[in-house]
Amino acid sequence: MNEVTNTLTFRVEKDYVGLSLKEILYDQMKLSSRLIRKLKTKKNILVNGNKIPFHAILRNGDVVQVIMEEEPNQFEPEPISIEVVYEDLDLLIVNKKPGIVVHPTKGHPTGTMANAIVYYMQEKKEHFKIRFINRLDRDTSGLIMIAKNPFAQQEISKQMQANKVQKMYVAVVDGNLKERKATINAPIGRREPENIKREVFQGGQESITHYEVIDKLKNASVVKLKLETGRTHQIRVHMSYIGHPLIGDELYGVANTDLIDRQALHAQSLIFYQPRTNQKIEVNSSIPEDMEKLIKKLKNDCKNIDK
Repeated sequence: MNEVTNTLTFRVEKDYVGLSLKEILYDQMKLSSRLIRKLKTKKNILVNGNKIPFHAILRNGDVVQVIMEEEPNQFEPEPISIEVVYEDLDLLIVNKKPGIVVHPTKGHPTGTMANAIVYYMQEKKEHFKIRFINRLDRDTSGLIMIAKNPFAQQEISKQMQANKVQKMYVAVVDGNLKERKATINAPIGRREPENIKREVFQGGQESITHYEVIDKLKNASVVKLKLETGRTHQIRVHMSYIGHPLIGDELYGVANTDLIDRQALHAQSLIFYQPRTNQKIEVNSSIPEDMEKLIKKLKNDCKNIDK
């Protein structure tokens, strides 16, 4: 496949001679049925610059082009600074600050990451519909991935379903955990649809969180977490469920503005495969200042007790 943001190209070589256009699209280019139907309707699938039947057999040297038309932005641009930690033709990954909403809602119609990304994109003279791959709560900081085209969205979604995308978080939780390393496998859901709060109960969705204690503090622990499933509030619910809620989490624990004015949770790293090249990519972000200060304070308190 070539290096054009909105065009995917496949050159038929001897190993693929005799395959139909349909087989190339599905089996070699790995396009989804939904995307193919959309492209077919818009007549955006070409071979050597021409539209041909899907059952047509391809020859050596034929060039298949899939053109993904740009869709209009759905958000208004706003000059809000963002920290870009990774970008290529298909993906944009930003390090979200705590306290900012990912996309507009009734309660937060402006000042969101979506508004900031549209502005960033326009400044670079790029035009793509924003497709969030993952989302974070307003007060959770860290990495957010955006697909620049439907192919990238499709491929990363496939990787997530196959558990090939690794999402690592760092949190500061209340208390010292008995086990240094463990897995929480407990279903999460909402008993009442209108209630924002989730909980562990038998009728919930399968939810699996792996954690490892990386530092012990005064009545607290720094924990590294890996999500195997991606339920809303999963880390917050699971840590509260085992009796160690996140420090500062007013919904699932107890808020303590003397320590930190939000839940101490940061999406620190992402490991995935680049949609076109299949190259393994690892992206990391540093722990934000407010969590660093919290860890330092609790570490100092711990030293003072030991003296």
